[in-house]
Amino acid sequence: MAKQQVPVKKNDMIEVEFQDITHDGAGVAKVNGYTLFVPSGLPGEKAKVKVLKTKKNYGFGKVIERLSDSEFRTTPQCPIYGQCGGCQLQHVSYEGQLNFKQKQVEDVLARIGHLKHVPVHPIIGMEDPWNYRNKAQVPVGENETGLIAGFYQRGSHRIIDMKACHIQEDTNDTVVRVVKEVATDLGIHAYDEKKHRGVLRHIIAKYGRQTEEVMVVLITNTKDLPHKKQLIEQLIERIPNVKSIVHNVNSQRTNVIFGKETNVIWGEPYIYDYIGDVKFAISAQSFYQVNPVQTKVLYDKALEYAQLTGEETVIDAYCGIGTISLFLAKKAKKVYGVEIVGQAIADAKRNARLNNIENAEFFVGEAEKVIPWWYKQGIQADVIVVDPPRKGCDEALLNTIIEMKPNRIVYVSCNPATLARDLRILEDGGFETKEVQPVDMFSQTTHVELVALMSRIDE
Repeated sequence: MAKQQVPVKKNDMIEVEFQDITHDGAGVAKVNGYTLFVPSGLPGEKAKVKVLKTKKNYGFGKVIERLSDSEFRTTPQCPIYGQCGGCQLQHVSYEGQLNFKQKQVEDVLARIGHLKHVPVHPIIGMEDPWNYRNKAQVPVGENETGLIAGFYQRGSHRIIDMKACHIQEDTNDTVVRVVKEVATDLGIHAYDEKKHRGVLRHIIAKYGRQTEEVMVVLITNTKDLPHKKQLIEQLIERIPNVKSIVHNVNSQRTNVIFGKETNVIWGEPYIYDYIGDVKFAISAQSFYQVNPVQTKVLYDKALEYAQLTGEETVIDAYCGIGTISLFLAKKAKKVYGVEIVGQAIADAKRNARLNNIENAEFFVGEAEKVIPWWYKQGIQADVIVVDPPRKGCDEALLNTIIEMKPNRIVYVSCNPATLARDLRILEDGGFETKEVQPVDMFSQTTHVELVALMSRIDE
């Protein structure tokens, strides 16, 4: 059989029409059935494109000239949007972003999960899709003028210095700016990952939207924080409502952000925030949803899907610091939460005490091991809630859920592809997907959050 020829080659200049958009925001064009991925292209647009790289089944290009514009194309608000890797969809109107995410969810459920029959409700968007993130986490670098901090340039480890981030709370921008200025004035140098020298690696700012409390986390390559006294004094003076300053030491050659040693060097170990009427203590390494406004929308939907009357036993897999668990506990008879991160479980227990919730128990371990053990001990769940990482649920956990036969499963997901895969497995195991609700938690980016309701099919 003759080898199939790729219809384009590197450096070709061609005209294309974009048909789709990928999960990372690139336009998709077809050339005689061959797929080209091109950054910033939008469906319906025509463009002159230069081919940059070709592989057997697909290639990459860049737009040289747009020949027509999509009705959803808009001018990005951020002046460094074309370089910074933090957002992928600022060139798309908010209406267009919601349309893209809705289509993405529907397509993935049909293609991967074979779930064309499942109703996908219209995505719930934000009233104001800007300045929503309550956490900034940026690497630090250095140039001839002093310290710089910002997200990495797309596809690289080059830091793009930013004065403000349009999806961050303004307070977080203030923290990053002040730390850069003060550390520069004090002669504190940035960490150089190539030479494994220097001091300041990352700046993290956390903000309680309801309480307005601020935590500053400084991650260094060195055990000692140079000019610590003066640094603390300046940060306290210049950052409004700062309640906590934390120093984390990470002296390893690694892309992992946090090291093993964490010390509170001023103030309290926690700041606090509310989602609805549930209060949460947030530590330096706590996972807390970055968009509390939409988190409330998401959790309200999860609670609705759980259909609790006060008599149910609920298992919350991947419970984190107990955010969903505590919402459920107010309506359930008993909630069991499991999470692999020990610090998160300590925070979950603290949050339960903080809210005087006594019917929630939390355990450290892998959900795929702990929940089968619970089942063998006779714990039978009426409702199982899962909120796994992007890779989805472990197969052993899915098999245990099928064996346990709960009345309902509420699946919260940040990845439509793994959600579709897992729903298919659960459907084959005797459950029916009733409905899926997308929620826009991360506007200006390609990410989308979902919650799905499944019910057991009676034999």
